[in-house]
Order: sequence, then structure tokens, then C-alpha cells
Amino acid sequence: MQHATQHADAATEVLDSALRGGPFHVALRAAIAARGLPLQRVQHHLSRHGVKVGVTSLSYWQQGARRPQRPESLRAVRALEEILQLPEESLIRLLGEPCGPCGDRPSAARSYRAQMEASGVLDRLLADLGQAAPGGGLLTLAHHERVRVGARRELAGRDSQHIVRAQRDGVDRFLAVHHGDPGCDPARMTVRALENCRTGRVRSHHDTGVLVTELLFDTRLGSGDTHLFRYAVEDGTALASREYLRDFEAAGGQYALQVRFDPAALPVRCHRFTQPSAAAPRGGRRDLPLSGLHRSVHLVEPRVRAGIVGIGWDWE
Repeated sequence: MQHATQHADAATEVLDSALRGGPFHVALRAAIAARGLPLQRVQHHLSRHGVKVGVTSLSYWQQGARRPQRPESLRAVRALEEILQLPEESLIRLLGEPCGPCGDRPSAARSYRAQMEASGVLDRLLADLGQAAPGGGLLTLAHHERVRVGARRELAGRDSQHIVRAQRDGVDRFLAVHHGDPGCDPARMTVRALENCRTGRVRSHHDTGVLVTELLFDTRLGSGDTHLFRYAVEDGTALASREYLRDFEAAGGQYALQVRFDPAALPVRCHRFTQPSAAAPRGGRRDLPLSGLHRSVHLVEPRVRAGIVGIGWDWE
């Protein structure tokens, strides 16, 4: 009996150490061993959570031969935390750390293919809400965004302030679009109306991380009328973030972007970049000094051009 207790204590100590320092595959293997579950039972529990993962994949994950990266795989990791009775985010956060020879750190930057898929999904969500573009009938005069990166290096949230001018009579809403980082869960995000608007209908797509929220002005603008409104998105559902960007379909007004970092997660370098389109190479790279007092970087575009502008950062 004493031997069994000592063995259990040793397994718990190994698990605690692995959860603190990783890497992911060591922590997963220790968690499965501590619970005494064969992989077939783990797979069965996952299926009861509505997640399908093969025993072979589970074996590869705990050996370090592969790492879960697809949205379905990341859902499985979150379910494993519950099944294996682990603290919330204890496994998923380890996927934001370097993994050595088994692969690269999962990047929160979207590939061209992923951006195209998200674009197609966005078109369908906008159409479902009765608009062809987020600001149908509105011209943006200024758009200021403040992005927050949390202690787990995740995109914790952002708030946006828009100043718009109606280009026709009767405009009374704006569709706020949020693209979460890879592995995010739009169902767990929230959108809060902060000033001169209220939230209406919400549409989302899990696999691409697109969230669209209707913001109602409670007034119908006449052609030429201006309106200022502000809203916030609470995210915090994905892995370590590496960049934040904004895609402009046409030239427009002023755009300002600020990224603020949690004091427990400061990047080693930050830079701004531009891109004519998602398919084109990036350019316009310029280093941005991180403010020690405010832990933030920013960019200002007095008049945006069509294309992509954003801020990227590197973790140690």
C-alpha cells in the first residue's frame, strides 16, 4: 500500500513538473500515465465530448512525433484537460512554446490559403446578415484599434473606435468583423457595445475563426451624416499570437493601431509591415520600439491605401 502511494506521489510530481515546464508531449504523456488510462479509453472519452481523434494520433502526440495544430485537434487538447483532470489551459498553453526538433512553434499568422478560406466564409456571413460589406453605405473617416496581448501571449481582445460618414440615406448599422488567431473558438468570444451602438445579431464560423456582430446605431443616418461608435471584442481563446493586421479593400481615412502587451509576456522585437494583397510578399517592414512604461507599440496611417497593414512581434 505504501509502495502504491509513493508511486502515485511520484507520478503526480512528474506531472506537475511537466505542466509547469513542458514540453507538450511530455506533459501529455505524464497526465495520461498519472490517470492510468490506456489510449483507447482516452479516445472513448474524447468521442463522448464530440471530438474524433485516432489512437495513432494520440500516440504520436505523447511521443512528440507530431503536435496538434488543426482546429479539431486543438479542441481535443482542451477536452483532454477536462478528461485528465488538469487545470484549464495547462496543456493548450504549452503548444505556444517552442517544441524543439519535432516541429516549429505553431504560428498564429494565417497562411494565404487560410486567409482565402476566411474571406469566402466572411462573404457568406455578411450575406446572411443582409450586407455585402461590413460598413455598407458608410465611409470610414477614422478607425482606431487597441489590441491587448495577454499573459499567455494570446490575443486577449481589442477595442475599436470608428468615425464614419453615411453615403446614402437610411444607414443604421455596421457589421463588426473579428478574425481570431488559428485555434481560436468564436463561440467563446464576446462583443460589447461601448458607445453609440448596441449589439444585434451574431454569426460565426469555427474553423476559420471569423466572428461577425451586428452593431445597431438606433438612429437612421442621412446622406452625409457622421457617426462615432466604439465596441470591444473579448477573445483570449487561441494560442500564442504573433501579429495583428487589418485588410483594407479600398483607400480611405486614418487608421491607427496600438498593441499593448501584458507585463508577464513581453516580446523581444516588434515591427510594422505592409502587403499589397494576401497573395503578395510583405514589405514596408520597420522596427517599432517597445515602450517600457506602457508596454506598447503603435502605427498610424494618415490615409490608408488598399491592402494590408499590421504589426508583428517575436517571442524569445
